[in-house]
Amino acid sequence: MKGSPKETNMKMILLIFLIHFTGDFYGSFVNPLLPAFVEKFSLNLTQVGILAAIGRILSFVIQPPVGYVADHYRTRFFVVGGPLFSILFLPLAGIAPNFPVLFLLIALGSMGSSMYHPTAAGMVSTYSGSRFAFSMALYNFGGTFAFGCGPIFITYVVSRYGLSASPYTAALGLIIMALIFRKIPLPGQEGLKNFGFFASLREVFGDVWKAVALIWALAVFRTFVGQSFQTFIPVLFSREGYSLLSVGLIVSLFNVGGALGGLLAGMLADRMGYKPVLYMVFGLSVPALYLLLFVPKGALPFSFLSGCFIMSALPLFVAMAQEMAPRGKSMASSLMIGLAYGTGGMMTPITGRLADHFSIRPVLSVMAMLPLLMMVLVYFMPAGKSSR
Repeated sequence: MKGSPKETNMKMILLIFLIHFTGDFYGSFVNPLLPAFVEKFSLNLTQVGILAAIGRILSFVIQPPVGYVADHYRTRFFVVGGPLFSILFLPLAGIAPNFPVLFLLIALGSMGSSMYHPTAAGMVSTYSGSRFAFSMALYNFGGTFAFGCGPIFITYVVSRYGLSASPYTAALGLIIMALIFRKIPLPGQEGLKNFGFFASLREVFGDVWKAVALIWALAVFRTFVGQSFQTFIPVLFSREGYSLLSVGLIVSLFNVGGALGGLLAGMLADRMGYKPVLYMVFGLSVPALYLLLFVPKGALPFSFLSGCFIMSALPLFVAMAQEMAPRGKSMASSLMIGLAYGTGGMMTPITGRLADHFSIRPVLSVMAMLPLLMMVLVYFMPAGKSSR
């Protein structure tokens, strides 16, 4: 049952939320374990950036082709098979014997993320009714909350039992996916079956490509800042004496803050429109990120606040793109969650290279100013409101 245009099918939204949560729970294992990988393999910061980048490239950059296929064929393969890749391969990173194998396992696990994100996000509007921005924010909450819980879970396991224990964590995900498979419906099609890839892009984005490109650029800059902090804050605080479990808690609070901030942003956007909310979250990001960097004793609350502001814009970008391009919801989602997120993540090695030369804190201090540029770009966005 799909629900009427005005009614929200919350049962289905929660099921899609659970898919997102499970896949991203395992996808969250990599960043908080970077200090352990640095110690085990004697990695430099450029190699750390490469690991973070390959995860983002394969998790997100290849989502547009997946979104194209998802908009053309009705199949559960992507929405169920994708999380299984992450569940099976990423826990194995803990027993990688060398850097090349570690790189391969992270790459394979990250590919799974690219498979389920476009389809799951595209399904949200089918069941969201009149509460589109909130439903998209709830879907996004599944991923960001997973990135909040996952680091605490995996760093606890590794701190207590060692990296060799991480493969056993796959059991929980396999049980959840077995239950989901029985209940998840077939995704819908968008009437694009007779169009090739580039013809589909023209059909979906032809009249709105400039506005979508601007939103995409905003999503890239937001991701560049967020991923740079998530990748190098754990290394910075680990070097300054924080335990691995404490680092995991800091990363978790950053993502939990993003999850709750996204929900609040979605509710506000349903009432106020997108642009006022984006001005607010980007404007507040700058002081929050600086407090995280320069008030180490407040790392826990300031990590939460930083994530709350800088991470909360993502569901708004996805909702705006889907509203502008309703015939290609999976492709629109893949551009905002996938290509934009992946492009921003691919820039992480730049931060790593600069940090090798100038140290981490000064480089992140410059990164913390980028939300001011994002506020300028928001000014040129078309006015929009999520109420339907």
